[in-house]
Amino acid sequence: MEEGVYKVTMEESNRPWGKFTVIKDETNFKLKMIEVNPGQRLSYQYHNKRSEVWTIVEGSGEVVIDGKKNSLKYGDCIKIDKKSKHRIFNNSDTILKFIEVQTGSYFGEDDIVRIDDDYNRVS
Repeated sequence: MEEGVYKVTMEESNRPWGKFTVIKDETNFKLKMIEVNPGQRLSYQYHNKRSEVWTIVEGSGEVVIDGKKNSLKYGDCIKIDKKSKHRIFNNSDTILKFIEVQTGSYFGEDDIVRIDDDYNRVS
């Protein structure tokens, strides 16, 4: 492989609120594109083994972190610390897309502890 070029891993997973695509999955970070359909929201959740940084790349929405609400739009970034309860809601009529960078010791989907979920999924 050429110097400065790395392999991109693409794995897509549909969810009731939209979908996510894993762009890169390494031992020390994971990179995702998350797409939230209009009127939908992720579960109110936290992670024991990772923190996340979200950068909005299309659309707008409302994020809740530990009970505090903030509006987010294109170009905004927000850091979610390990064990912080969080969710994002697409309160617009267009798709919401954000890049999620996960850092920590483990990045599996089983490190999602759901507190509240519109789709009755259990952790």
